[in-house]
Amino acid sequence: MQVILSAPRGFCAGVVRAIEVVEICLERYGPPVYVKHQIVHNPYVVAELERKGAITVETVDEIPPGSRVVFSAHGSPPEDFQQAEERGLQVIDAVCPLVTKVHNEARKYRSEGKKVLLVGHRGHQEVRGTMGQVDMTLIDDADPSDLPDWDSDTEVAVLTQTTLSVGDTAQSIGAIKGRFPDALIRNDICYATTNRQSAVLEMTVLVDLVLVIGAVNSSNCNRLREVAEAQGTPSYLINGPEEIDPAWLEGVATVGITSGASTPEVLVESVVKALNPEKVTVLPGVEEDVSFTLPKELR
Repeated sequence: MQVILSAPRGFCAGVVRAIEVVEICLERYGPPVYVKHQIVHNPYVVAELERKGAITVETVDEIPPGSRVVFSAHGSPPEDFQQAEERGLQVIDAVCPLVTKVHNEARKYRSEGKKVLLVGHRGHQEVRGTMGQVDMTLIDDADPSDLPDWDSDTEVAVLTQTTLSVGDTAQSIGAIKGRFPDALIRNDICYATTNRQSAVLEMTVLVDLVLVIGAVNSSNCNRLREVAEAQGTPSYLINGPEEIDPAWLEGVATVGITSGASTPEVLVESVVKALNPEKVTVLPGVEEDVSFTLPKELR
């Protein structure tokens, strides 16, 4: 068996920044540091930070008054900040700057009088944070035909969750344009999501099976699996080597491996080691040199 590694894969700049925020807070202020929602959607990363003294909670009211809290990379609605202020919490916001950009767009277009549509996954943490910014309507990308019954000439601005499937989003936007031909479209899918999906597309023609390393609650990891499957290549999302089913590998000569934007490389390495391939090849891919500055409180 041989293994082909997709590139780019793994951590994006927003994830690197978010993890660094928690680590700096732990070093500078000492534990405990509370984290509202998983800092990024990967159980290995969350467990490593908790081992150092981070405490992950889902709601602001779980945090003792006066504590220090980091808000997750996915973004938070304004009411979370308001609750934090009422509890006297010291908030450091680790939201990805590309998600903040979507929040700013939402406020801008709503202030201009446009109705705002957000294409995304219902219930995802990023969608919750974005929906809280202004009055807007969610178009679940699982059912893009379920559009609001507005006049076709309504001024509409369309935003997207940053971790969607590029292909599925194009279909959703096509459906929206069919109903609202003059809609202003903002493609907010982030560079890391786009690059990793493109790399998987190229890899699928070379492999018999794709393993996506990442968490089941990671949107961008799920999209990578779906992109491979859409090309007719069997694809599985696993957290690590312990989740590999030997039956998947029967008759397989070449395994393609990629990982989502919140997956540490150590997990990819553990899967490759478990497969014990005769050869490992890394496909050439886009070089990513994106980085984000830390929140002002930590600079």
